[in-house]
Amino acid sequence: MLLANKLHSSLTILGLIIGNASVIAMVGVGAAAQKLATSELESFGPNMLYIIPDNRNLQRATLGKPRTLVLSDAEAIANQVPSIQAVAPQIREKEFVTYSNKNIKAQLVGTTPEFLVVRNFKVAAGGNFFTAQDLTRSNQVVVIGPELAKRLFEDQNPIGRKLRIKGVSFQVIGVMEPKGSLMESNQDEAAFIPLTTMVNRLVGKTSPYGIEVSTIAFSAKDKNSVRAAQFQVSNLLRLRHKITDSDDFIIHSQKKFLQTSNLIAIALTITLAAIASISLLVAGIGIMNIMLMSVKARTSEIGLRKAVGACQQDILIQFLIEAVILSVAGGFIGTIIGASGVILIGAVTPLNTGVSAITIALTVGVSGSIGLFFGVVPARQAAKLDPIVALRSS
Repeated sequence: MLLANKLHSSLTILGLIIGNASVIAMVGVGAAAQKLATSELESFGPNMLYIIPDNRNLQRATLGKPRTLVLSDAEAIANQVPSIQAVAPQIREKEFVTYSNKNIKAQLVGTTPEFLVVRNFKVAAGGNFFTAQDLTRSNQVVVIGPELAKRLFEDQNPIGRKLRIKGVSFQVIGVMEPKGSLMESNQDEAAFIPLTTMVNRLVGKTSPYGIEVSTIAFSAKDKNSVRAAQFQVSNLLRLRHKITDSDDFIIHSQKKFLQTSNLIAIALTITLAAIASISLLVAGIGIMNIMLMSVKARTSEIGLRKAVGACQQDILIQFLIEAVILSVAGGFIGTIIGASGVILIGAVTPLNTGVSAITIALTVGVSGSIGLFFGVVPARQAAKLDPIVALRSS
């Protein structure tokens, strides 16, 4: 009967095809977006934590207590906390970087060689990051981000060239590999110099307690050590700063950003799947309507079957099977189209898309359940037809 009425059957499953394809595509894209966000955050250091001053409590600082983070805090963390791998204090300032007739305002980062380890950064081939010797001697060397290098030097090789920051000459010794943005800061437009050089040549000592730093970034030895590292560093700083009430610093972990990112991606995926699932509901209602019309059009067939001995249960099962076959067929075709769309999106975008077997099985199962659910009413109506009335109406 389904093959004999190809147009009728095709129109019945069209809504299910669209609904299943939409659900598969939305779930696949949402999962890929979650993977991309996770990989991007992990590229900045999966076990990284960083400390910033808590300016809300600075007014309560007393004489003899450090009012901000200082370089000696970072040195103490490196020497006394066993669960960390490396520490990279940073001073950040927005400064104009000048080369030839070009004057570009960029993020200037004064830091230490451990920055590469903590932040999971790499220097592009042909260049180097500054060393501990550069730090000790306050050498005037700089490593720049790839976008800043392009804006300043265009197609020229920047290695070995001189640029100026606040009137001080710096030699470019390296260009960082592309990294992207983090927390509204484009890392590829930054310039990195030795922290001591930044203090001695550019910003000066701004705290009576030592060299004041903007941030202290540090990395735990592994993922299992992140919580221990945060606890130990927090205790150490509280002792050093003689804190008895509220901390004058805040420790953030990359793990929190990852968890937040995953929650947002999951919520987005669920929302997209819910919106796409509406089309499945509409398709189920369409199946019920079309099969109700089919019951009226096939009254003679139903009457004849009952006249030759078919019972109500036989007619009920027949119409339910037809509804399930249409639903499952729509589910399979929709899955193929949706999976193809996901693969195509992965080919033309940075998203690493894919469709899990669980998603496919769940979608096809839901599709079949919708056909079974919405096929009950027309099947029962067909089963209750009086054979004599049905034969007379034909």
